[in-house]
Amino acid sequence: MEALPKSVLVPQESNPPPMGVTIYDLAREAGVGIGTVSRCLNNHPSVSPHTRAKVLAVSKRLNYQPHAYAQRLASKKTNTISTIIPFFTNYFFIEVLQGVQDKAGELGFDLILYGVNNPAQAEYYLRRSLHRGHVDGVMFFSMKFPESYVAKFQQINLPIVLVDTFHTEFDSIRVKNREGATQATQHLINLGHRNIAMINASMNTQPAKERLEGFKFALEEAGIPFSMDNVIVADAGKQDGFNREAGYASMKELVRRNTGTAGISALFIASDVQAIGALDAARDLGVRVPEDMAIVSFDDIELAQHAQLTTMRQPMYEMGILALEKLHARMKNPSAPPTLTTFLPELMIRHTCGAKGSANTLPAPTGRIELEELGVRTSG
Repeated sequence: MEALPKSVLVPQESNPPPMGVTIYDLAREAGVGIGTVSRCLNNHPSVSPHTRAKVLAVSKRLNYQPHAYAQRLASKKTNTISTIIPFFTNYFFIEVLQGVQDKAGELGFDLILYGVNNPAQAEYYLRRSLHRGHVDGVMFFSMKFPESYVAKFQQINLPIVLVDTFHTEFDSIRVKNREGATQATQHLINLGHRNIAMINASMNTQPAKERLEGFKFALEEAGIPFSMDNVIVADAGKQDGFNREAGYASMKELVRRNTGTAGISALFIASDVQAIGALDAARDLGVRVPEDMAIVSFDDIELAQHAQLTTMRQPMYEMGILALEKLHARMKNPSAPPTLTTFLPELMIRHTCGAKGSANTLPAPTGRIELEELGVRTSG
């Protein structure tokens, strides 16, 4: 059996404050037991007004500050969120997690990060999160949520938000991958390209499936025949093929299949990190970008701007912030109907498509957020 990766606790305070006045100090100064002190501090009705006043006076004089952990126990809250996410090292998730982490610090939550590589590991960490008192909520990223856990989460009413995936029973946040891929391909078509190839990742992932659908739709809508011969699907490998090495190998395979890319004038790549590898391979093979081959990719990670990649921008940082805001709102109002928030990617025109400063391309649209609740959709 494959070893489960270790979880990572991300606290908001790396150095806890030194131990100050304790409940034992209050009990000693007030001449009562620690149980009496606890009841006084929690306003328990069994304590006489005289004793309560004495204990509170000592507490004020000694500047007693309740220990955070004790407060959590008393409130039956952990202030901890379980984050189940593939691939800690994937650029997409790094940027999403930065938004999650910043919002967690603002709201006073700690994060437990569970990095997973397959559905069995995801279910293992869902089981751990369901243990009563372990966490106050769960964020589940970019994987199909197992149906066997829907009723379990509903039964104990544990708040959960799905990010980059969707389920009708839970709050969900996702990017319109299919529409984004369609727009990326249409951009290349608008530039005059007709023989367009695609580099994709493992078809076991939902983003890869949806981006292939969008690529195919754009070609067929423009009257351009679609052929899987022009689609290079990366070996799964690490991160399901969403990696630089896969992009490098896929570009070499594309050139090999097309004897120097004869006829292939444009390329849509399913992720920026693959595109970075493809650009490396193009340089090694003497393929000029964009002169010999125009490229558009997907994500707009930080490296994309440095590489001057034309790409479909996902609002990754904003998705992380929104995910934690939704989870926090669910904690406060557990009976509210579930919502689906969708982001439409935005085309970022740079050097690799050959359209920078050109009048032959349509202007990039403004990205938008859509909210669906109980079948009612609003856009903004």
